[in-house]
Amino acid sequence: MLTIGELASYAGVTVRAVRHYHAKGLLPEPERDRSGYRRYGAGAVVELIRIRTLAEAGVPLARVRELLQAGEEAFAAAVADIDRRLRAEIRERRRHRARIARLVSGDGVALPPEVAGFLDRLRALGVEDRVVQAERDGWILLAAHSPERVPEWMARKWEQLADPRFVDFYLVLGQALDRAGGDRRLVGLADELAAYITQMAEERGEDYIDDAGIEPSLVALMDALAFDTAPPARRLVELLKQRGWTGWTKLERVGRSAGAGVAGLGRPGGQADIAASWRR
Repeated sequence: MLTIGELASYAGVTVRAVRHYHAKGLLPEPERDRSGYRRYGAGAVVELIRIRTLAEAGVPLARVRELLQAGEEAFAAAVADIDRRLRAEIRERRRHRARIARLVSGDGVALPPEVAGFLDRLRALGVEDRVVQAERDGWILLAAHSPERVPEWMARKWEQLADPRFVDFYLVLGQALDRAGGDRRLVGLADELAAYITQMAEERGEDYIDDAGIEPSLVALMDALAFDTAPPARRLVELLKQRGWTGWTKLERVGRSAGAGVAGLGRPGGQADIAASWRR
């Protein structure tokens, strides 16, 4: 006859586990000796090993008793069902691992891979972190709002990234955001930007860039994100308004209706057409 410690040792479990299985009704309580100690036979070792094997295979303890009492056919069916559940869990855990891997860069949260790749390219080009962050936050909103349009917008972004003016916009914008609201150079940049936007409107028409169809409430939210990330951008918008243009995500001529935007500064695709205005 075996003590509870010897039983646990033979079965490869802890004494605490044996007591837990007793409490759950999985392992029958044995007879006790004159001193009140449990004493187990060889059959208890076999039964305990079967319980341990099922538990280690991922079988919930609530189903272990059912499987121990099942016939051969019912046992095989139950094990097959448990195997299907485990394989589904494995697939889900793999998806979780893929998401975690994307989180390493900080851009994988709620962003499609093509957008994360675009942001990586901006960093490689030396674009200032706050500008990249503003882009990222805007894309998170856009991807959540219109995921079906992300490939279309990103294709345009990659095409524009080949234009030095587009890259120049990002680089000089980062420098501009370091300037205080009253800095004369920021005022000069606003002059140049307003002149360039006006030129683009005359050459291509004021409806040229306004093809995203972003609803006003989303535009306002994206503007707020950009201003929180880079507060001087708000001052730049104020300076532009004094020069006949208003808006950040959706840039339009002062006094026109909301449907006639041109070259939105913070919207996908809008930056390329104003890049040259930032050159010194």
